[in-house]
Amino acid sequence: MISDPAVIVLNYLFTLHAHFHTKMQVIKHINDLQTILDVKRKEGLSIGFVPTMGALHEGHLSLVRNAGQQTDFVVVSIFVNPTQFNDKGDLERYPRDLRKDTQLLTPTSCQLIFAPEVDEIYPEPDTRQFNFGPLEQVMEGKFRPGHFNGVAQVVSRLFDIVCPDKAFFGQKDFQQLAIIREMVRKLKLPVDVISCPIIRETDGLAMSSRNMLLTPEQRHNAVHISATLFEAVNKTAELSVEELCRWVVARINENEYLNTEYFEIVNEESLQPVRNWKDAGNKVGCIAVHCGKIRLIDNVVFRNT
Repeated sequence: MISDPAVIVLNYLFTLHAHFHTKMQVIKHINDLQTILDVKRKEGLSIGFVPTMGALHEGHLSLVRNAGQQTDFVVVSIFVNPTQFNDKGDLERYPRDLRKDTQLLTPTSCQLIFAPEVDEIYPEPDTRQFNFGPLEQVMEGKFRPGHFNGVAQVVSRLFDIVCPDKAFFGQKDFQQLAIIREMVRKLKLPVDVISCPIIRETDGLAMSSRNMLLTPEQRHNAVHISATLFEAVNKTAELSVEELCRWVVARINENEYLNTEYFEIVNEESLQPVRNWKDAGNKVGCIAVHCGKIRLIDNVVFRNT
């Protein structure tokens, strides 16, 4: 046991010094960010990246934990990207609270927050047009025209700025994950895209930044979405794909707080609609539901047995 007061003081100062030098930074400008990351790379550290639009919750923090386990230096971006909103009202309603987000990230493995303004990311309008073919012609792409082009614009821009070794995304945005993988392939970007499981509230509702916009009554009824999806997984033996799709929509729309925009059962890789349970590959049931003015998405995997 250490009892020498001088040794105790030295150990304390060493701990304080280490803490000071690993303290999380909030960076607003690209040049400052890249200067720091250049130093980290020269030290031989791998860079993990978690792009977010803020309004962080446990789902985001789980991505940060994964990044901390798989890479040496973790960057989290907080940027509400205007080019991926096809609904101006949705953009204006999107929750923003950098102070709270910073507090949530402080005890995690995040070492740097990149929180730029819009003109830092887009000093000029981004006019690039991406073509993801059938991947973007269904579900979110069908109901939110231009959405995935905006996603590809901002994620490719952030990848360009951060140059991460690995980037971490949640499976709740299942179609977005497929789009980002395809974008990385098309642009030949040297980054590993890591998918992480959906994180749910204790009652089953998929965690989302939009959940905080729900009224207590809406929040109470929104759990009907995930409950219906979980029930649907057990009905594949008795209902065809088409019948199950109709059952899910009808079941959710029974709730006066909810209105289903779409429910599709698609191939896990191609995202194209599945017609038969015997079709090859895992199937994913993807859903978008309006709860008042708030749009919620979720998905569930129907695994082949």
